[in-house]
Amino acid sequence: MDDSSLRHSISLHPHPFNLSREDIRLSARTPSAVLPSDEAVVSAVKGITDTENIPSDAERNSLRRYTSTNDPLQLASKLKTEEEIKQIRANTSRKRDRVTPSFIGDRLGITSSGKLQEFYQVQNENIERFLTPVEEHVRAAKEFNSSNQLKYKIAVWGSFAANVVLSIVQVYAAISSGSLSLFTTMADAIFDPMSNITLLLSNKAVTRVDPRKFPAGKARIETAGNICFCFLMTAVSFLIIAFSIKQLSDGSTEQTTSLHLPSVIAVIAAFCTKLSLFLYCWALRNQYSQVRILWEDHRNDLLVNGFGILTSVGGNTQMQQLITYISMTHSPAITAIDTVRAYTSGPRLVVEVDVVMDRNATLMATHDVAEELQIKLESLPGVERAYVHVDYETTHKPEHFLKKEL
Repeated sequence: MDDSSLRHSISLHPHPFNLSREDIRLSARTPSAVLPSDEAVVSAVKGITDTENIPSDAERNSLRRYTSTNDPLQLASKLKTEEEIKQIRANTSRKRDRVTPSFIGDRLGITSSGKLQEFYQVQNENIERFLTPVEEHVRAAKEFNSSNQLKYKIAVWGSFAANVVLSIVQVYAAISSGSLSLFTTMADAIFDPMSNITLLLSNKAVTRVDPRKFPAGKARIETAGNICFCFLMTAVSFLIIAFSIKQLSDGSTEQTTSLHLPSVIAVIAAFCTKLSLFLYCWALRNQYSQVRILWEDHRNDLLVNGFGILTSVGGNTQMQQLITYISMTHSPAITAIDTVRAYTSGPRLVVEVDVVMDRNATLMATHDVAEELQIKLESLPGVERAYVHVDYETTHKPEHFLKKEL
């Protein structure tokens, strides 16, 4: 799948994992079936996973010792130490010197070894993220939110206060100069504090949910508010365009208005303020949906005649990989993964997972496993809702169709 299609729809329909029931029972009952001895565990993760005897690494936090219970797929044995990653460049350089000329070999060797090093570094990060318990992900997200609460309030309320002041300044600049272009910036400046109010009210509404009226929550009300607000701004833009066309078609015999210095100063002040808010919201744009909207608004305001950049509607690949791993290792009763989907609906992700279980298992057993997996996935930061579907084989046709017949 190419990158362009991956940006718009992140779904996974792999071949069933070859996890037989006998292997699962052995791995669940006798850990030695996976790792024959304690020495094997120590050798597999030596220098990496023992937090008691090894000091923490400056580049990467030391990992705890993994066993077949918390690492059933033995991913920890695939971790590479910093020394092993550095050795890749030396080994590649030796092979390069024997095969290729010096100048071209240096170019190709550096590129090849650099890509290999980057691959193993990314692999280490992915493995560490997979082996981190879900509770640790939740705790880290809560700690981050609590530590950045003040920055979040400054970004939201600071943007609101600045937009109110800038709207007054832009109104003065437009009226005093009589320039139609400044009336355009004035309209945008007036809508900015109104958009802040919409975001604040949407965020407040999300935290107050009546499950009888809104069984799926109110997380998508923010998206609906943005759509309505975009419609209003588009209507105002069309009105300004219509007035501009009328003035151009009618023409004028009057002398062109001279440059109004206070108006120019007001616009420059607005630009500098927006630039400061843009840089401040940059660090928090990927953590809070409200701050990201404000950051995009400040970015678009810096480009007077620019168009907003469209963002991806699919979940990122790393999140999809984490969801897949959690589903695979959730319970020995899950024998295969049929489908994993993660897509954006509102500020967070909606997750769909199709798991395969024994056809002879009781309804109570399959229900309990699926419900526990659903609760675990919904506790992940960034996940709004998770749907877990249980099947007994993977050879059937897809349950859902992308094209609906009317």
